[in-house]
Amino acid sequence: MNSTAFKPIHPPVRTLMGPGPSDIHPSVLAAMAAPTVGHLDPYFLQIMDEVQTMLRQVFQTDNQMTMAISGTGSAGMEACVVNLIEPGDKMIACQNGVFGGRMADVAGRAGADVTKLERPFGEVFSTEDIAKAVDQHKPKVVGIVHAETSTGALQPLEEISKVVHDAGALLLVDCVTSLAGLPVEIDKLNIDAAYSGSQKCLSCPPGLAPVTFSPKALGVMDARKTKVASWYLDISMLRNYWGGDRAYHHTAPINMNYGLHQALRLVLEEGLDARFARHRLHHEALKAGLEAMGIGYSVANAEHSLPMLNSVLIPDGVDDAGVRKQLLNEFGIEIGGGLGPMKGKTWRIGLMGDAAQKPNVLLFLAALEQCLATQGKAAGAGAGVAAANDRYLKA
Repeated sequence: MNSTAFKPIHPPVRTLMGPGPSDIHPSVLAAMAAPTVGHLDPYFLQIMDEVQTMLRQVFQTDNQMTMAISGTGSAGMEACVVNLIEPGDKMIACQNGVFGGRMADVAGRAGADVTKLERPFGEVFSTEDIAKAVDQHKPKVVGIVHAETSTGALQPLEEISKVVHDAGALLLVDCVTSLAGLPVEIDKLNIDAAYSGSQKCLSCPPGLAPVTFSPKALGVMDARKTKVASWYLDISMLRNYWGGDRAYHHTAPINMNYGLHQALRLVLEEGLDARFARHRLHHEALKAGLEAMGIGYSVANAEHSLPMLNSVLIPDGVDDAGVRKQLLNEFGIEIGGGLGPMKGKTWRIGLMGDAAQKPNVLLFLAALEQCLATQGKAAGAGAGVAAANDRYLKA
């Protein structure tokens, strides 16, 4: 079969309002189309240095070991776990959604003695929950999700960090959905290790996983008695590539790093506080519109509801897949369905990075109104758009 049997790539234009990936700024895509150089070319080494510097600002940390793992957010999670954990180490993995469960799975595969601390999907952990578990199990590492993508729940961390460190343990945090959309504040919260993904609020295509490790975490790695379970994700070797030695480890995805570089430039150009405020504003407008249409959020406590990932309850009698299919086919809008026990019960509406814009919010609300009407579940005509506009007028 010759090449003429295959058409050139020509994907449809979508408005990405799901749990990720998010919409990409044209300048990020343009950066990725720049000429490829070698992975040890002086120009690329300069790009690596600048990516590290910008990531430190976005993570709000002075950690020297801050870099982008060559892989998606899941690779960042695995890198953090396997470098901190040795066989037999005790780890508490906090699971109140799908991604806390994945952390526990990775830790178990690395040989950890894992204790799963569980809360129902959509709820968060209290300081008392963590304190009791830490006192009972005396772990080396406590892993917790800051922004649970599967449920839309935001986990408070400040008091939990104190409890974990008072017990002498390390705090590992999943910041995949929160980084660049909410304050992460690695140094202020005394987080020992954290990972994220390029495709959420950073608005870069999936393929890189920003990570950061505190000096304490690096000390724990240096004191290991066994080799890291993953050669590819071994920070002791990666730090030589990303550090001053520039020792060859693997061929980094050059053009993906170009894209992340530009995405980070856009974040810092906007300013972190302004970016956080933008995500909050569009979340509040979306929420006002949905509530006017009779649609509530699955996270009961509004203080624990993520601004960039809106998990909402599907109205009774509405066909979940039918609405999502109509949104995609007729309006070019992608949203996500629920995961785990929330499957068929919730929609996950992303307002991440470049997707967090007024036109997207208003388009989505108008489109959803028509989708619901198609199923005989019409809300008041224009009620959602009117409520969202009212919120914008008060901004």
